[in-house]
Amino acid sequence: MKKDCGIHGEQKRHKLYRRLFATFLVLVILALLAVLVVWLVLRPTKPRFYLQDADLLRFNLTPGAAPLLTSVVQVTLSSRNPNDRIGVYYDRLDAFVLYNSQQVTAATALPSGYQGHNDVTVWSPYLYGADVPLAPYLADALSQDENAGYLLLYVRVDGLLRWKVGTWISGHYHLQANCPAFLTVDTAKSHGGAPPLFRFQQITTCSVDV
Repeated sequence: MKKDCGIHGEQKRHKLYRRLFATFLVLVILALLAVLVVWLVLRPTKPRFYLQDADLLRFNLTPGAAPLLTSVVQVTLSSRNPNDRIGVYYDRLDAFVLYNSQQVTAATALPSGYQGHNDVTVWSPYLYGADVPLAPYLADALSQDENAGYLLLYVRVDGLLRWKVGTWISGHYHLQANCPAFLTVDTAKSHGGAPPLFRFQQITTCSVDV
């Protein structure tokens, strides 16, 4: 009799454990389904970035066996949150300039903050590069571009963002925006013997990855 009672008690405990596990599993599935439904209904859309202006205040190449590039570029960037019910927290944003995939200015931090529904944020940072070493082939390509009267640079924004839906805030997502800056020589302001002055052509839309 005692042996039978022990067996029955053990069976009851196993049934209880199975029921608790099944209940926990159902709750987890329901929570995941709720998150999936909310995500599908809201569908966060990536922020849209635009390069509105790029002004080359200084862009001097020092030739030689180890070419060096010194530059000062002021850019005007804007970002728009296209979502109607989702806010964006920009927790970290850094902007810098690239030429032929090489970074030629130091990263400059942009002010972080919250961007509400359909809001627009504008930044106008100065981007500096002091005696940045260039590979000889890049220096040759840069000289050829300048002589041809144009420059194609890229302004990149790299950072972290979070989504906000009501009181819920997501974890961090990596953000990268790449903005082409096509510049041509401003013949009206360039004079013989002086470095050419380049003028930004038009507002460009940036490619954004989140």
